[in-house]
Order: sequence, then structure tokens, then C-alpha cells
Amino acid sequence: MTRWLPSLNALRAFEAVARHLSYPRAAEELGVTPAAVKQLVYRLEETLGTPLIERSGRGLALTRAGQAGLEDLTAAMTHMSAAVGQMRGQRSAPRLIVSVEASLAATWLVPQLEAFRARHPQITVLIDSSQEIVDLHRSDVDIAIRYGVVPRDDLVTHRLFDDLIFPVCSPALAATLTNLRDLALVPLIHWDISQLDWAHTTRQWFAWDRWFARIGIPAIGGDGALIFSDYGQAVQAAIAGQGVVLASGPLLRATLASGHLMRPFTESVAPGIGYDLVTTTAATRRPEARAFIDWMLETTAMHHENFPRKTQ
Repeated sequence: MTRWLPSLNALRAFEAVARHLSYPRAAEELGVTPAAVKQLVYRLEETLGTPLIERSGRGLALTRAGQAGLEDLTAAMTHMSAAVGQMRGQRSAPRLIVSVEASLAATWLVPQLEAFRARHPQITVLIDSSQEIVDLHRSDVDIAIRYGVVPRDDLVTHRLFDDLIFPVCSPALAATLTNLRDLALVPLIHWDISQLDWAHTTRQWFAWDRWFARIGIPAIGGDGALIFSDYGQAVQAAIAGQGVVLASGPLLRATLASGHLMRPFTESVAPGIGYDLVTTTAATRRPEARAFIDWMLETTAMHHENFPRKTQ
């Protein structure tokens, strides 16, 4: 019976276009050109003998035939992806792919990984520090660690840390600061998130003007400013004594404990969001994924003490 099925590539192209109602967005997901996607959909329509997608104003719409098959086709694609993941999971050397943004990977996860490797030396962990938000149902990624996740019924989510945001700087610079008004005398280090379209809602808490507004004082300009597109670089500038940066407490807990950075003031902002581990139900059935999840929850549960600040 399967020999009468149309091309799998054509079915994938139609399903992506039908979900996005956009050739360019479908092409981006599939890693091909919009023209290639259009050609695949056209061939599918020719094979089936009926149109599936039509123009509707400036956008696209599904025909009755396209709507009739979309739900089952999407389910089939999801099942195939899960099946491939299960087959891949049967390799002799278990491997996990963990998606985590670069700032979290560099400042927290990577320094902790040695403990996981010591406990589970047979599991290979591949860290994908891309800034892109991956679709866990359609990619090779097993686990994602994200900031400010919106819970979804089709994903399994565990809160790792609630965030707390406050100024930090080097010990030498902290010694010159008495209260928040002193920030007008030192450079403020900024994290530029303009290139991260997905981060504008969650990472806005790391903007100094937003932080000052939340604690109820007028914005302080600071003596000059440094701007970084990478949060890890912003933190390194603060460690080097080049200014004051807004810290994510959970990320920089070890750096604060080591004394490389200090918290000069008591003021802080709790944004009501935090760092979450996200995965699929299918992934949790794999022993290596379950081991990593359990280790992450155990490790983060140990790290909920107060954040150190300078003594007066």
C-alpha cells in the first residue's frame, strides 16, 4: 500500500507550509529555498489531482482537501520523528543533545557537567549552544534549558531556578560603592538583546532602565557605558573591573561564591520567571535522558541558598 504514497519530501513540504501558512517560514524550517518548497507542494497537488493551498488576500489558505489531510499528516510526521529518535537511542553509546543558550551554558551548565560525567561516564552529552529555539518534536535535541518558558501540554517542563536580578561588580569596584546613587559614578555594563527576537519579553529584565523602574527609582545613567551582545562577555567585563552588570543570581552563584564578583547592594528584582528544563514525554522514557533530568533537578535543588553580598 505504501508504494502509492506521494513523495515524503513533498508531504513534509506541504505539512510545513500548512502549519505556517508561509512558504518562506516553511523553507526556513526545512532548510531549503521557498522556490523548492513551492515546487514540492505543486508536485504533490499534481500527484493528488487537487489543489491543497490557495492564495487568500496577501496570505495563504488551505483548500478543503488540504484541511482534510493536515491533522493526520502532522501526527504522522510527529510519530516518524519519535520513531527515528527511538531508533537513534538504541545506539551502543547513549548520547544526549542538550540545547541551551550560550550565556547559561558558559556561566552555569558547563562548569557543572564534570559531576554528571563522573556519575554517568557512558553517556555522551552534546551541548548545542545555538540561540535558536528548537522544536523538540522535530529535531534531534533531547532536552532544552530555557529562560521564561511558557508551559505547554505537549512538553514536560521542570523549573530549575527562579531568577533574581541584582547589580554585581568586581570586589575593588564594590569597595567604592555605598548606595545605588553611586552607580552614576561608574560605567554600567549593558546586555544588548536586539538581535534575539525571542528574548525581548523575558530578557527585558536585564535592561538597566527596566530594573530601576521596578525598584522604584529614576534611571541612573552611569559614567559611560559598555554594551555587549553576549552576556558571558558582559560578565567577564564586570569581573575585570570595567563596570557594574545586572546579574542573574542562579547563573552567577558560583562566581559570587568564589569572590570574583560581589553584590554591592541589597536591592534586587524577582521577575517571576526562571530557568526551565524542557523535554518530551518520549525522551523521558530513555534512560540517559532520565539520568540527566534527575541529575539536573538534584543539582539545582542544592543551589537555593542566599546570594552573597559584600560586608559593610
